[in-house]
Amino acid sequence: MDNVLEEIVARKRIEVEKARSLTPIESIKDRIEEIGRPRNFFRAVVADRRPRNFRVIAEVKRKSPSAGVIREDFDPADIASRYHSGGAAAISCLTDAHYFGGDLGYILRIKDRVPLPVLRKDFIVDEYQVWESRAAGADAILLIAEVLSEGQIIDYQILATELGMTSLVEVHSIDNLYRVLNHVGFPHAGYSLLGVNNRDLSTMTTDLAHTFRVLDLVEDPRVLVSESGIRTVDDLRRLREHGINIALVGEHLMREPDPGAALAELLADIDSSPRD
Repeated sequence: MDNVLEEIVARKRIEVEKARSLTPIESIKDRIEEIGRPRNFFRAVVADRRPRNFRVIAEVKRKSPSAGVIREDFDPADIASRYHSGGAAAISCLTDAHYFGGDLGYILRIKDRVPLPVLRKDFIVDEYQVWESRAAGADAILLIAEVLSEGQIIDYQILATELGMTSLVEVHSIDNLYRVLNHVGFPHAGYSLLGVNNRDLSTMTTDLAHTFRVLDLVEDPRVLVSESGIRTVDDLRRLREHGINIALVGEHLMREPDPGAALAELLADIDSSPRD
């Protein structure tokens, strides 16, 4: 397939069926009853009406289809701990094994080390994965509009809310943004965020300006998360100038010798900048 996203989703559907056959959903539900309540991902990253520091969701990622292996010395719990020390508001953890070098088990390893809420970042294509995410300790899930129908997005948001998790509803194209706009904040305010992915998942190219092109369509920029292509304090300043105060940053930090120190430097520079 020329389209990388189609290839990933096709493989993911096979993986889900295999997981379902190995671990029936009843076993997943039993496991959920044994773990504690999820941490509040939404509250950790969304500013109230008063001025507040910039919030970074720092990503734990070993590799990607576009970049290849990003970090050889990969210890997800240690990286998350460094992020916590560096001022991260929350953690994003890649759990796809084949394309991103992730693992569902990383979530609890991270949560055992740091008090921050954790987003399971994966390609969710089935309700089974929503249950699976909570059983693995996830506090939030990623729902990618480019791979889900409108009905699936609604159903998965409802289930995630029932399980106490935040949904990060991610879009790239304008058409998909129109599809999901009315569902951000559904079924209850405080349980969903809107992610604008600056990476075109069909070509894996990035452009930070993509966030600004769609901004006029977003009613409440406080729940908007700019994702991908964010590398410098100037990038964060540009986001702040447009009223955006949440960013998901991964590859840039993962390439640094000390990801936490690199994050602390970014945040120190942006939070010392004058606010409008």
